[in-house]
Amino acid sequence: MTSPVNLAAWKQLQAIYDDYGKSFSTKDAFAKDDSRFEKFSTTFENYDGSKILFDFSKNLIDEKILASLVELAKEAKVETLRDSLFAGDHINTTEDRAVYHVALRNRANKPMKVDNVNVAPEVDSVLQHMKEFSNQVRSGEWKGYTGKKIASIVNIGIGGSDLGPVMVTEALKPYADPSLSVHFVSNVDGTHIAETLKKCDPETTLFLIASKTFTTAETCANANSAKKWFLDSVKEPSHIAKHFVALSTNATEVAKFGIDTKNMFGFENWVGGRYSVWSAIGLSVALYIGYDNFEAFLKGAEAFDNHFTSTPIEKNIAFLGGLLTIWYNNFHKAQTKLVAPFDQYMHRFPAYLQQLSMESNGKSVTKDSKFVNYETGVVLFGEPCTNAQHSFFQLVHQGTKLIPSDFILAAQSHNPIEENLHQRMLASNFFAQAEALMQGKDEAKVRSEGAADSLVPHKQFSGNRPTTSILAQKITPATLGALIAYYEHVTFVEGAIWGINSFDQWGVELGKVLAKVILNELGDKTDVSTHDSSTRNLINTFKAWSA
Repeated sequence: MTSPVNLAAWKQLQAIYDDYGKSFSTKDAFAKDDSRFEKFSTTFENYDGSKILFDFSKNLIDEKILASLVELAKEAKVETLRDSLFAGDHINTTEDRAVYHVALRNRANKPMKVDNVNVAPEVDSVLQHMKEFSNQVRSGEWKGYTGKKIASIVNIGIGGSDLGPVMVTEALKPYADPSLSVHFVSNVDGTHIAETLKKCDPETTLFLIASKTFTTAETCANANSAKKWFLDSVKEPSHIAKHFVALSTNATEVAKFGIDTKNMFGFENWVGGRYSVWSAIGLSVALYIGYDNFEAFLKGAEAFDNHFTSTPIEKNIAFLGGLLTIWYNNFHKAQTKLVAPFDQYMHRFPAYLQQLSMESNGKSVTKDSKFVNYETGVVLFGEPCTNAQHSFFQLVHQGTKLIPSDFILAAQSHNPIEENLHQRMLASNFFAQAEALMQGKDEAKVRSEGAADSLVPHKQFSGNRPTTSILAQKITPATLGALIAYYEHVTFVEGAIWGINSFDQWGVELGKVLAKVILNELGDKTDVSTHDSSTRNLINTFKAWSA
């Protein structure tokens, strides 16, 4: 493959940056062009008629920059790779797999093939199993071993088997069954499972063990602790079948654990962990908000997939989002990205995006096995606003780093209390923060406000800090599905231009392999004599202090 830095459009972008891009003023651009908002914003209409407005106009771009970014995507053949993804080709080259999470939300049930096999019937079959099971649990038809209705759902997983479901159940809590509580256990720290079980009753708790292979070390440790807690109370192992189900493909290990394989919900190897919330991994979501809402969630993502596959790059929302990352990361040398939802229900959304972005594009080797000589990946972070405004926004406004930011708001609140005063206050901050980051405050303005000479520099804001404003009508299941699909495809576009494989994660393996070795050593009471001196002394001190 051709390195992106050798493409004509990349060189053109570098020339633009050197010429005027590095000093481009968004404030001046708005002053010169009354139609700037219309040129650099677009509205996505979901399958149910709801809308999401994406406003890119406060970014450091003009028509020439955007045209060059679009040309870069074309020269990098991103559209071709996108079409390969949706065709079920093995674009995960290092693992020789398809990347087909988009097939999981194919509610049109159109043929979608991997290795010449239409996977749509299989996907639909799993979804129908999820529908049947979730309806049984929610209605009370499925009962615990004493005949009581299930009241607590505990999802035990890690990584994609945890981050997706916990984020979605939190974001869609307004749609939840109030008679159900949902809990998520991921950390192998015993505190996580212990504190969760304190809130549960063995007679009314359903455990979802989420592990494709059913061998994930952290998940298996937590699952076995949950089983011991259950059996300590219940005594009879046959009751496990009414209180444990598996989100897995390993029938042998599932049966060995004691789970009836009829209560196993599978998914294929073309479903990556961080893209798996659309699959059986989303069972906790279906249980909590109901299958109809879960299907609306899938349809919202499907609608955005249709936009991504059918819209020219110039108006393609995900392409624009991904291309802005390239512009800031590779030319402006911005190494971070902020995603700040102005929505308390979406408080786990940035954490979910951290895995999506950094596990996907935290790579330094191209698909043709060459080390890159350009920046890849961004450090994504965020917290819900307005909390974040009282923590790290100081750095965003007046620090020395350029931090491109995405702000997300719903026009309609699920909790319009005090005659919607809270939502108006929230919205005022959403609009004001983006405007302030762009406008800044110069010396003349500070002096006109009567600041003492010694404080003038401290009260100046450089402005010209880029933001993308994402305004939804309401955070519904369909809206959330579309927003997640947007960020999935943004991540895809970034990786495609960088020429890396966004769909493996070898970087998580080394530490896990070493941990297995050290775990055995920690079971021995004698001091270790291996490892480097730091690790060796840390291990031996731990052994002494934990004895």
